[in-house]
Amino acid sequence: MMDAGHRFVVWLVMAGLLAACLPDLGGDEGDDGDVSLEDPGDCIVVDMAVSSEKADLMRDLARTFNGSDGAAVDGKCIFARPQSKASGAATTLLADGWDENAEGPRPVIWSPASSAWGTILNQRLGDKGQAAIAPEGTPFMVTPLVIAMPQPMADALGYPEEPIGFSDILALARNKEGWAAFGHPEWGQFRLGKTNPNFSTSGLSALIAQYYAATGKVADLTLEDLRAPDVNRFARGVESAVVHYGDTTLSFLNNWYRTDARGTSLTYVSAVAVEEKSLIDYNRGDPDGVLDPGEEPLPPKIPLVAIYPEEGTLFSDNPFFTLDAEWVSDEQRQAAQVFTDFVQRPENQERVLEFGFRPGNTEVAIGDPVSPENGVDPEQPQTLLEVPDPPVMVNMLDQWGEQRKSARVLLVMDVSGSMGDPAGDGRETKLDLAKQAAIEALDQFKNDDEVGLRIFSTDLAPEEPTDYIDLVPIAPIGEQRERIASAIRGLIPTAGTPLYTVAEDSYTLLQEDFDAERINAVVLLTDGRNEDPRNSDIDRLLEILRSSNEGQATRPVRIFPIAYGGDADLDVLRRIAETTNASAYDASDPTTISKVFTAVISNF
Repeated sequence: MMDAGHRFVVWLVMAGLLAACLPDLGGDEGDDGDVSLEDPGDCIVVDMAVSSEKADLMRDLARTFNGSDGAAVDGKCIFARPQSKASGAATTLLADGWDENAEGPRPVIWSPASSAWGTILNQRLGDKGQAAIAPEGTPFMVTPLVIAMPQPMADALGYPEEPIGFSDILALARNKEGWAAFGHPEWGQFRLGKTNPNFSTSGLSALIAQYYAATGKVADLTLEDLRAPDVNRFARGVESAVVHYGDTTLSFLNNWYRTDARGTSLTYVSAVAVEEKSLIDYNRGDPDGVLDPGEEPLPPKIPLVAIYPEEGTLFSDNPFFTLDAEWVSDEQRQAAQVFTDFVQRPENQERVLEFGFRPGNTEVAIGDPVSPENGVDPEQPQTLLEVPDPPVMVNMLDQWGEQRKSARVLLVMDVSGSMGDPAGDGRETKLDLAKQAAIEALDQFKNDDEVGLRIFSTDLAPEEPTDYIDLVPIAPIGEQRERIASAIRGLIPTAGTPLYTVAEDSYTLLQEDFDAERINAVVLLTDGRNEDPRNSDIDRLLEILRSSNEGQATRPVRIFPIAYGGDADLDVLRRIAETTNASAYDASDPTTISKVFTAVISNF
């Protein structure tokens, strides 16, 4: 019997068979509002839930639409009101109950990152004996998956004259000379960035392409193919080059951009599987695709090149679903169709291009910025891959769980006094929620992963003052999963927060015992600010981390901090993460810690 995670994948693949698209699953999507689109009170309101990568564009289109002559049904005005809502979050809300007080208005139009989400929603509702509410959607815009590579590296490989695919990535991963084999020993070993296919469809698409490359096929991948020893060796070889995984490609792109400014981007990572739109954003100086008010884009010193794998790739789409739900009136459905027709107009589809996407309306020609000047090729891809059947996909993910690069991780948990403060409805403390989330996250590690547990607070042992204690040493988690869980259950809050000391010493421990065959990392959860007068110099800490990180580029250790609760020093934690080419995670709302912990562990 398949577990819930496997059923999710089957739904996703079924949708992929219909939509032939696999975009990122929303791990990098945020939720925010826009007061400039408040309901004027005298129109037919078409509320929309849209994934974040197109939220700004949808707001622009809504502003143009609202108040225009065509924005009417039977003489009554229409008011389109988009709000950004992560695709997965919206799916869950629509399936389990949308709380308008907490989440804003229920949507009339739902536009997730992929039409796959519509099938997933309908399946979830069907499992509960409820009717489907997401009919076939209208594609809004599309973008292909590519392999992003710094231009000097692509040039060194002879691209585009010499086609590049996952077979070439395998050869690079296996070559002990690394980039020295291509005349650039200063670049070190070949390093690959991939997202976790259980969380990100960019990662899932890359995994599909990887297996097709191993078999030499473009369609009809079978279970027998996956079991072939040479296919397994191919997959393990590619995974061996991974620097770390993650729930979103944005962490790679942001870190690439920061290291580019320091002149070290060529030693951070060699290639990352991303969407073409994200590569365009990066080359235009906007690595996360969102410009803050007043922010001016600054193109990187070294641009990226989009490599369209010679074995083939997959497209993503962005559908418009007018929901067939009890809260949507006939009048709203008519109004939604008017807005859907509006965004399909050629002049509005041309605006899609401004954001780096290809138009969903095939009558509109692809143009700038989807152009060679931004590192992409509008004539590509030439080969599209077929999404495998659901049983093959489930088996593929099962195998990836064992074939992926193993990890060596130190879990570092804050047990300072403030962790005893109430959280959520007040019946549990912050530490209670953190312990529950950490224990649940242990199941995401495979048995071969090496995991240890360290706690920190000031004066943990009065007879021998210390800032941290290693409760469980780093060892294969298959041998000590319950031991770690038991130690976490027994944690109690006490004293203060020696943040800088534990960050430095944990980093040093991992680097001294570095394992080149594994992802080496520290997961650091804290709810406060540094409270250690003996070590209060953040600049000193960052310089130590930076010097060690750059001086020992062949021994990269990354710190993934979790800012837990409203008092956590998120700015400092971000600086620590960025200095080690990692990402910080925001759990300022303690009730989100389980979701955040899951996202953090997806890096391994």
